[in-house]
Amino acid sequence: MIIGRLLVGIGIGISSAIVPLYISEISPTDIRGALGSVNQLFICVGILAALVAGLPLAGNTIWWRSMFALAVVPALLLCLGMAYSPESPRWLYKQGRTVEAEVALKRLWGKGKVEEAISELRASGTDSVEENAGWADLFSKRYRRVVGVGAALFLFQQLAGINAVVYYSTAVFRSAGITSDVAASALVGAANVLGTAVASSLMDKQGRKKLLITSFFGMAVSMLVLSLALSWHALEAYSGTLAVLGTVAYVLAFSLGAGPVPALLLPEIFASKIRAKAVSLSLGVHWVSNFVIGLSFLPVVTKFGVSTVYLVFSAVCLLAVAYVSGNVVETKGRSLEEIELALTPAA
Repeated sequence: MIIGRLLVGIGIGISSAIVPLYISEISPTDIRGALGSVNQLFICVGILAALVAGLPLAGNTIWWRSMFALAVVPALLLCLGMAYSPESPRWLYKQGRTVEAEVALKRLWGKGKVEEAISELRASGTDSVEENAGWADLFSKRYRRVVGVGAALFLFQQLAGINAVVYYSTAVFRSAGITSDVAASALVGAANVLGTAVASSLMDKQGRKKLLITSFFGMAVSMLVLSLALSWHALEAYSGTLAVLGTVAYVLAFSLGAGPVPALLLPEIFASKIRAKAVSLSLGVHWVSNFVIGLSFLPVVTKFGVSTVYLVFSAVCLLAVAYVSGNVVETKGRSLEEIELALTPAA
């Protein structure tokens, strides 16, 4: 069991870094945002499907073995699908394999866009056989600001309290009379899917920055409602209903921007030379902060009370709004090469 969980964790860690990177590098500029958010949408669909797959556990305690067996199916589909999929044309060009890059572009975008895409790669300075950056380069004067933005987005995403809200959602729903933990989790999962579906349709229309600001602000308001519902005596008669509404509104707001945008934005803002390592570093911040929040949430709640902790989460969300407003650039409608030229100063 432990070895299996370790292997699954390694697989998820690798895929969480590579999938958004791959999608950003193969996507046409005009639909890159939508394709990136579709990845997050189907993660949410997968979570919801996993919750549904757990329903038989109530009447069959050994169903967990069948649940694990079912998880083999999406893993095999991903394996077979990627074996058929073309290599990233940007990576091929970077390795000096220009002819293969052109073949991949033709297969992905059609013959008419190959010449334009290759011209953009040349213009960006991503000449053939570009030397990869080392880990120390991420903290050089040339790159540290943009790498800091990437890490900060994932740090704010986790410190805003999404996992804490999900962990505590069953208790919140019980206070409103919803006694089924599975039903409560399914409602949260459905809100996540709905919000991400809306984000997918808006990503290339409204832009990443606007969605992030709207999302974090909505999360701040929802956290404030949750905190007041759980602590303000004047609202005691409505506390259960308000807590449920606050939880669902928070998850909807999160899935509108703070959930899908960071993983999409990172491969867009990082220069090709540092893209792989910078995405890995930022996602490392994501998983470490996720672990710390999961480990410390209940002890902190026991000491200070859940309403106080939620108030802190609300303040973090407002800080995220200010940070995004001042530090994140809009990437909507710009090719990766245009973004790299705009954000990365000459060496």
